[in-house]
Amino acid sequence: MKNAVLYIHGKGGNASESEHYMPLFPDHDVIGLDYKTSTPWETGNEIHHAVIKLKAEYDHIILITNSIGAYFGMNADIDGLIDKAYFISPIVDMERLIADMMAWENVTEDELKEKGVIPTSFDEDLSWEYLCYVRDRPIQWKCPTVILYGSHDNLTSYDTIKAFAERHHADLTVMENGEHWFHTEDQMKYLDTWICEKEKHKRRHHKRLLR
Repeated sequence: MKNAVLYIHGKGGNASESEHYMPLFPDHDVIGLDYKTSTPWETGNEIHHAVIKLKAEYDHIILITNSIGAYFGMNADIDGLIDKAYFISPIVDMERLIADMMAWENVTEDELKEKGVIPTSFDEDLSWEYLCYVRDRPIQWKCPTVILYGSHDNLTSYDTIKAFAERHHADLTVMENGEHWFHTEDQMKYLDTWICEKEKHKRRHHKRLLR
């Protein structure tokens, strides 16, 4: 039986980040997706095709995503193709985030609709097309999911992540003083322990089912 882990990085990340997860999944081939696009419809399509290819070779697939990689993954129509998802600091309410970004830049909906695209001071374009896509396609996600969230996440509020977890029956873990970007030694140690504990629980559950 062949198992794979597919890693989807966040903005500014890269596929090589997947190497960090190799020791945590010794019985899996860990693969990082080097996607080339930046919109949920384009990147979702890339992810979908990558998972289809993996399904032809592997029996079981685990998805690990970081930040906006989670949103892209949930727009890829793959929840019926993977066994489990690990979301790290996921973006789960893109409309809320876009609204926050517009408020930070004092941009109104009318202005965005008229101009189409508005650059921002934080190097992230606001796009009317993107906002319309997000509104027209609410998240539909049914894959068993566990979430790691930092209490100091500056992009997603606790209320937002809690509501998503409850709505999608996801397991939520909050790291006190954790940030959106898990990168310090303590944060990465916490992340690794979190994954190891979840995997141990899964193996124990599987053994009980086989008895």
